[in-house]
Parts: sequence; C-alpha cells; structure tokens
Amino acid sequence: MHIEKSDKIKNVRYELRGRISDQADALIAQGVDVIRLNIGNPGAFGFETTPSVQQSLTTHAAACVPYSSTKGLPQAREAIAQYHRNLGVPNVCEEDIYTGNGVSELIQITLQAMLNHGDEVLVPSPDYPLWTAATTLAGGTPVHYICEEAAGWCPDIADMRAKITPRTRAIVVINPNNPTGAVYTKDVLEQIAQLAREHKLVLLADEIYDRLLFDDAVHVPLASLAPDLFCVTFNGISKSHQVCGYRAGWMVISGEKSGAQDYMAGVNTLASLRLCSNVTGQYAIVAALDDLEGPNVNLRPGGRLYEQRELVHRELNAIPGLSAVKSAGALYMFPKIDTARFNITSDEQFVLDFLREKHVLLSHGAGFNWAKPDHFRLVFLPPVDQLAQVMTRLRDFLASYSQ
Repeated sequence: MHIEKSDKIKNVRYELRGRISDQADALIAQGVDVIRLNIGNPGAFGFETTPSVQQSLTTHAAACVPYSSTKGLPQAREAIAQYHRNLGVPNVCEEDIYTGNGVSELIQITLQAMLNHGDEVLVPSPDYPLWTAATTLAGGTPVHYICEEAAGWCPDIADMRAKITPRTRAIVVINPNNPTGAVYTKDVLEQIAQLAREHKLVLLADEIYDRLLFDDAVHVPLASLAPDLFCVTFNGISKSHQVCGYRAGWMVISGEKSGAQDYMAGVNTLASLRLCSNVTGQYAIVAALDDLEGPNVNLRPGGRLYEQRELVHRELNAIPGLSAVKSAGALYMFPKIDTARFNITSDEQFVLDFLREKHVLLSHGAGFNWAKPDHFRLVFLPPVDQLAQVMTRLRDFLASYSQ
C-alpha cells in the first residue's frame, strides 16, 4: 500500500530538524563527535535550571498529577497574568491566559483558529520558521517583510506597509528575535502597532526571549503599546529557565477583545482537543516567575552566555569573509558570509560541506526564510572552549573553501 502525505502539508517547510540534521545524526551513528549548533537547547550544553524550579519539578513529578483545566492551572495563569501586568500590559487577568506544551503548540492553535484559505500573515524575514510553516499549514499565506541587517536587524516599516493587502489578517513580531538576536526599540514597535491600527490587523508577539537580554538592551512588550488592539503574546520558561523538555509555555490575550468572541471560541475548541498542557511544567511556571533574577547571572559580564556571545562575535568578525551583528538578546547570531569570495550559490550546501568536513552543525539562512544564500545561524550555547574550537574549525574550513 502506498500512502502519500496530505496536500495541506506538501508546502510546509521546517528545516531546523530536516535533511541537514539527519546528516548529522548519520555521522553520530557512525561514531563521529558532532557539535550541534542548530537548536537553542540550553540543557544539551550543561546549563542547569534554577534551584526553585528544580524543586518544583521534583515535587510535582513525584506526585500523581491530574489534568488541569483546558487553559491551565489557576495559580500558573495568575502568575503569568501578574508577570505581564508588571511589564505594563493593561487589563490582563487569569481568563486571558492559555498555557501550552511550549509556545510552538500555541502558535499553531492561534493560526488554525484565525486563518481561512488565502488569508495573509506578515512574517519577518529572517523568521523563526515555525511561523511560516504554521501559517501555511493553517491554509494561510506567509508574506515576509524584511528585517535590515544594516539597521541592527530591525524591521523595515516601509516594506511592511507595502506588503499589506486586503487579505492581511495579522503581523508577527519576534522580539527579541530568533535568529538575529535583535531587540527592537520602542519607536520601531510603536510604528508596527500603528500599522496594525490603521489596517485593523491582529498583533502576534513572540517574546519567548524577553528575559534573555545583554548589555543595556531593554525589552518593550508590544502589547503594552497597543491596549486598543487585539494582541496575542507568546512566552514561556523553556529558554530563560533551561527547561525546554517540560514544554512550559503560554499565550496572553490582551487589548480590544469585544469583536473577537467567535475567534476565541475557536481557540477554546482547539485548546480543548489536547485536553491540557503539561501540568508538571505548569507548576514550574509558578516557581520560575517567582525567581526572575536567578537566570540573569548568565547574562552579565563573566556569566556563561555573556562570555560565549562575546567570543563568538569577536571571532566571527576576525575570520576573512564573515561579519556578524552582535546579538542584543536571545541565544543566536546570524552571520553574513561573502558569497562572491567563496563562490557560494547554496547556503544549504555550505552548511553540509562544513558538517561533513569539520563535524559542526549550523543552520543555513534559507531555513529561516532568508532569500539570499549569504547567512547562517549559530547557537552560542556551548562553553567558551568548545566555541573557540568551532571558530578555529570554521576559520580553517573557509581558508580553502570554494563551492
């Protein structure tokens, strides 16, 4: 019997765990030690969650934990609501919160409930590719607006405006950004909110890295600037508290909700289909939001993430043919490669060649819906000695590389 995949998934692409990752798995199966810099997974590189979250997980993992309500535990949702109220998002209460098995699940629920065939969603380029994939799977059309490297990877507002059509339903904003590490200014966010206001669009704010900030970067919640607009904010503790596997995320509905009751009924239906999110992870949310200072030690000078980011930025810009904007937040850098110097026409081939020769797995820029073959993403989670080794391998590889 021959079974084909459904038509609705044929145009869905998600390459962070695709063909190149499979090649890395094949090398590992042969006994090759591959350094995987393709996924933002702190636990894979020796990061430990904060003691309060560890205690919560230990306590509740040992208990018989029943289902929660569809939206989540009341204490988790109230902790989330208070967190966002403290950030300046007005009129948020427990009923506005949905917990999820990670932000990824909630993004898919949101878009499935919102989109009809042909509806358009403005998505950044480069993007976290789940947004493009989930829009496509929901029957929508992702329309990519450009983020400008020369402007610190901030969105090009004129490009966004030019791409709004009568079919546009929503604007996705990823801030702090994956894959670039950009943190958007209040002025940029206000301009985006004004676009949504003028065209009656929904704001979808992916803010999972809002607590991972370096130097003097300040994160401004998009919803705090748009109390008159329907806004869905996504967040969680996977990255900030190093518990990716517990899939502890949430979304917050804020702003003008009076015209969205039918849509919210759709969200409720889809949320009910999965019964509830990981309940042990929901208890961890309460502990994590009661300990926001603990993870910050990694972000200050002398802390692991800070020093790893410094090394990667310095070494990338010292390699002939590479340049990189320093990340202001998140766990990533998105370096540019001189395609003419290395005769590169395929960034996927570049990443595959580097993997096969030097046994380091990167992510190619096209996997983040970047149109040119001149970027790749690097995760700076490994310890500095391992990252220094990666930089040496990359320098040696590029010294003689020509595609």
